[in-house]
Amino acid sequence: MALAFNASQKLDLPVVAQSALLRAYLQEQDRVIKALLDPQQLSKTGDGTYTYTVTTLQVFQLQVRPVVSLAVGLSEGVLSIKATDATIEGVGLVDDFQLTLEASLEATDRGLQGEATLAVNVSQPPLLRLIPKRVLESTGESILNGILITIKGRVGRQLVNDFQDWCRHAREGQNTPSTQTIIPGEQPS
Repeated sequence: MALAFNASQKLDLPVVAQSALLRAYLQEQDRVIKALLDPQQLSKTGDGTYTYTVTTLQVFQLQVRPVVSLAVGLSEGVLSIKATDATIEGVGLVDDFQLTLEASLEATDRGLQGEATLAVNVSQPPLLRLIPKRVLESTGESILNGILITIKGRVGRQLVNDFQDWCRHAREGQNTPSTQTIIPGEQPS
């Protein structure tokens, strides 16, 4: 029996100071993705591509760790993030697993606006066959909402702080440095 669950979040984050520089900041894709996601769980695999290992999740008796391949792009001032592939570590009991992620972040006159949609389709593991499908799906939706809310919180804290740091360096006449955190697999610049 297949299980399907999804979640979405919208972001409307006012940024008063230096909001005119937000579009230029979003062009710093490596820097922005490091501020959005935990850099310790992120590996750069190519130009605009990354692998992100989600924190281990406990779903009833199962512990799972999704590993997601991401493509990041910028078009007309909108930063987009899309999952191109996903696997699950820690479960050898799942026959199929599909994860869909589509997210966007845009600089506006007021600040940052964005939207993220996360969906999972997976076969029901034999270990969980006695649990009703609706209970599993509501638990899955709760977990997905938790992931998106965590990322939304990072945008409000980490991304805004990093943007302010980037602006400070720009005002001092320096080249805007990349985030101090090095992504594993990436050479320092």
